[in-house]
Parts: sequence; structure tokens; C-alpha cells
Amino acid sequence: MKKFLATLAFVLLSSLPAVAAQNTLVVYNWSEYIPQSVLARFTKETGIKVVYSTFESNEAMHAKIKLQRGKGYDLIVPTNNTIGNMRAEKLLAPIDKSKLSNLKHLDPKLMGQAFDPANEYSIPYMWGSVGLVVNKKYIDPATITSWRDLLRPEFKGKVLLSDDLRDSMGVGLKATGHSVNSTDEKALQDAAAFLKELRPSVKVFDVTVSKQSFVKEKVHIGMMWNGDSLVAKKENPNLAFIYPEEGAILWVDSFAIPKGARNREGAHLFINFLLRPEVARECVTEYRYSTPNLGTLKLLPEELRDNRVLVPAAQDLKNGEFLNSVANALPLYERYWERVKPGK
Repeated sequence: MKKFLATLAFVLLSSLPAVAAQNTLVVYNWSEYIPQSVLARFTKETGIKVVYSTFESNEAMHAKIKLQRGKGYDLIVPTNNTIGNMRAEKLLAPIDKSKLSNLKHLDPKLMGQAFDPANEYSIPYMWGSVGLVVNKKYIDPATITSWRDLLRPEFKGKVLLSDDLRDSMGVGLKATGHSVNSTDEKALQDAAAFLKELRPSVKVFDVTVSKQSFVKEKVHIGMMWNGDSLVAKKENPNLAFIYPEEGAILWVDSFAIPKGARNREGAHLFINFLLRPEVARECVTEYRYSTPNLGTLKLLPEELRDNRVLVPAAQDLKNGEFLNSVANALPLYERYWERVKPGK
């Protein structure tokens, strides 16, 4: 009997971590991307506690997941090109779409992107663009049409540039007539030369402080995510978002499940929950990024539904490109990026 009880106690104790894992969902996401009210509602409905931690760049997230071989997190939200890289490194688990009844609400045009053609490993959450933002108090938006306008001498010391490798190199590539996904070294040389010429004009070189830099008018012009520009505009109505003629840089942030996730069932429940049109509406209303959820678009207030920064027209996306994985060319990107970063 003692032996039996000891064995039973061992089995019960050893199963506790598994039980705890099923009652907890560890999410690794961008900051300011899912409202706390949405997390609380999910927990209330399912009994699953969400442990939410954040990252500030795809590179930082990717490096951490790679170091841990996909363990430690149940759900992550990478950008398109990073998903391609993580797929190639076998860091992601397949998604069981049979568990996602709300998948039907997603826009087919945002599914099946090159980084994950069959959406085996990723489900779109938010999407958007990187374009130009100007402060109308200092600059007439009608005079700004191109990425190359950032070089104008009157903007020296008033430009904001992202410290995100692919976004800023993408600006350099677009400004010099190349694809944002080019793997040609000459194209990357051209992009780096443009950015190096621009660098003396850059006041702020950081993606995490872009909203406040524009709100407080430390900068007058620069690159910015569309959602951030709309949030900043609520505090500073003088801000205007512009789609450059060479094309905006387009992106999709998607749900993905790391290969080492302990609560895959909870991850699927969470994805399906956030695909509900009314839940996605709460996220869009709070953070002002474009939604791939067609059901959500119908629920948005008119001022958001008719806002072309949030819901772009076809002409706004002309010449725009989604960032894709550049695979073996990434070291080239990093080499040229190192030549133009601050302090180099």
C-alpha cells in the first residue's frame, strides 16, 4: 500500500506542470498590440491565464526563440519576413486550421503570402504599411510625394528613421528604384548609400519612440507605421500620413506557434478568439492598424472605415510590396545596415 501511495503521489506531482501549462498561455508579442480588456475576456471565457511579454523587434524575438529552440512560449506574433526565416529553421509548429472556425472571416488577399503560401504556420492578425508622416504645421503634405523627399536640405535634423533593419533598408531600396526584397548586392549598396546620405538629417533613429517624437514635434518628417501615425494623430492633429509614389512597405503580423509550445490547444483557442470580428474590432479601434478581418471592417465606425490610412484604396498600395524572407542574403543586409546605423 505504501509503495502504491508513493507511486500515486509521484504520478500526481509529475503531472502538475502539464496541468499548469494547459491553464496558462504564454504569449510573446509586440507592445501595445492586444488590449488588456481582450486578454481578461479570454481568461474569463476559458479559464486560461495569459502571461504576456513583449519584444521591440523581430530580430530580438527571433533570436530568443532560436536560442530556446522554440520553447518557453505558446504563441508569438512575427512579421511576414521573419515567419519565412523561422519556418526555414524549423522553429514553428504547424497550425491546425480545423480548430479555427473563425478563419472564414479573413480576407483571402492577405492569406497565402510568399512567406507561408498555405498558411501552414501563420494566421494573419494585423497588417499595414510603412509610409511617410509629416507635420502640417511645418511642411505642406502636397509637396511630399517620394521617399527621396527625406533628403531635402530644409529637413536636416528633423527626420525620423526606424532602427528596424528591413524597414529602413526597404526605404533605401525603394528610394533607389529596387524591390524591398532584393538580394542583389548592387541594390543593397545603392540603398546603403541613400541611407548614409540621409543619416546627417536624422534626428531620431528608433522605431519605439516614433509616436512621441512626432507628437512632441522633435521631428517634422519621417517613416512610420500607419497605425502608429493614427494613434499619434489623436494627440497631434497636424500629422498626415503619405503613401510614397515609389510604393509603401507592406507587412503582415501573424499568429504563430513555436515548435516547443506546451499549450498548443490554448494557442489555437486564443487565435480563434481573436479572429472573432467583434474581438478584432476592439483591437483595431484601440491600436488603429489595418485588419485582415472582413467581418471586423463592417463593425468599424464610419470615421475609421472610411480612413484610407487604416483602410487603404487600391491606388494607395500601388507599387507597395510585402516584406518577404531574403534568406541567404540576410548577412548582406546586415553588413550594409551596419554601415549606416548610428554610431558607425
